[in-house]
Amino acid sequence: MKQLKTSFEHFFIASHLIRWTLLVIPVALTAGSLVALFLWLLDRSIHFRFDHPWLLFLLPLAGILIYILYKYLGKNSDAGNNLIMDEIHEPGGGIPARMAPLVLLTTVITHLFGGSAGREGTAVQIGGSLAQFFAKKFNLSKEDVRMLLTSGIAAGFGAVFGTPVTGTIFALEVLALGRIKHDALMPCFIASVLADITCSAWGIHHTQYHIGSVFHFDPLLLLKVIAAGLLFGLAGYAFAEVSHTIKNYSSRWIKPKWLIPVVGAGVIILMTYALGTEDYLSLGVIGKDAHSVTIPSCFQAGGATYWSWLWKLLFTAVTLGTGFKGGEVTPLFFIGAALGNTIAVLSGVPVDLMAGLGFIAVFAGATNTPIACTIMGVELFGAGHVLYYAVACFTAYYFSGHSGIYHAQRVATSKIERLGHHKDSTLRDVRSNRIKNRKKWML
Repeated sequence: MKQLKTSFEHFFIASHLIRWTLLVIPVALTAGSLVALFLWLLDRSIHFRFDHPWLLFLLPLAGILIYILYKYLGKNSDAGNNLIMDEIHEPGGGIPARMAPLVLLTTVITHLFGGSAGREGTAVQIGGSLAQFFAKKFNLSKEDVRMLLTSGIAAGFGAVFGTPVTGTIFALEVLALGRIKHDALMPCFIASVLADITCSAWGIHHTQYHIGSVFHFDPLLLLKVIAAGLLFGLAGYAFAEVSHTIKNYSSRWIKPKWLIPVVGAGVIILMTYALGTEDYLSLGVIGKDAHSVTIPSCFQAGGATYWSWLWKLLFTAVTLGTGFKGGEVTPLFFIGAALGNTIAVLSGVPVDLMAGLGFIAVFAGATNTPIACTIMGVELFGAGHVLYYAVACFTAYYFSGHSGIYHAQRVATSKIERLGHHKDSTLRDVRSNRIKNRKKWML
């Protein structure tokens, strides 16, 4: 049989691809449709909050509602993206089908009442939950379930941002640092493309970004991009660490668990009125008026303050760290674009270029996906500055250290072998060991 397969290799390859195309079609079409519904609801909820700013004062009650929904209906859904990654690496209890509607609803609630969160996490959970549902229906093997779950990640990501090639590579790259397995390459690509087409077919339009500056290769500019990449990596590291720290300490110090989102909401309200602006609530893609700091405004001189990136980092870390739902990626875009705006003003680099580099590089550092983020730069901004995309993303990847927003990521290959991180340990384990070692040094 083995000799037969070897002799007719291309026939078996073709049959394999046809089979997987048929398997991912229902996942992609359903995920693309649900993501379209999610983006439509998200847009409506954000505009409704703009028209009714008093809704921010109900954020504590929204937090209690989200807590109750997950406590009594969530099963193990609260683990979110990390649950999907754990199931891919080590199949266990599975991913409940209820994850998709639950995270869709609670993310819309978070944004409706002013929480600072994103949308990628919701889309990925929708894709992963649907993939698990169809895998059970198709009675797939564990290895096939792993591939379909990975395809679900690609479908959700590709649809929510309108970047199907990025969605493909992201799904493969995000699972483990330093390793990309190509066995799910074509299923992920098909799922991502079909989900994006389906989402667009429902009339959903994605935000358009543009880098208009035109210039030739400049060694001095390259050095400035390297330095900026270092800062972008540190920003990604800071976001991940602050988010995890808030989550850990709030769980440790606040015993009634329903009170955690109430405290987080209170902090959000206080910070909003202390700063005197609502610019750092919700996604940050659109603003209340023409003077708001948003991701698009960061591509223009004067479109952000020197500290806009820090405020968005804190607002989002508090929101997600205290139990509200949503993704981290769009806030990371905001943080990166705003930090890039600041760096550009201080260093004399074109603002749109540096904002674009920050947009993708902080994301690369916080998710440990430098290749996917470089491709995202091409899909969003065009290929004219791809060298600078790669330099910024690769540098940020290294300087974010062995940290990240997904603590279920595995360390397949350490960024620096001399650091000696154990192979296949999770970022959760790495962070735990790092904290223990710091305490030993302090003693």
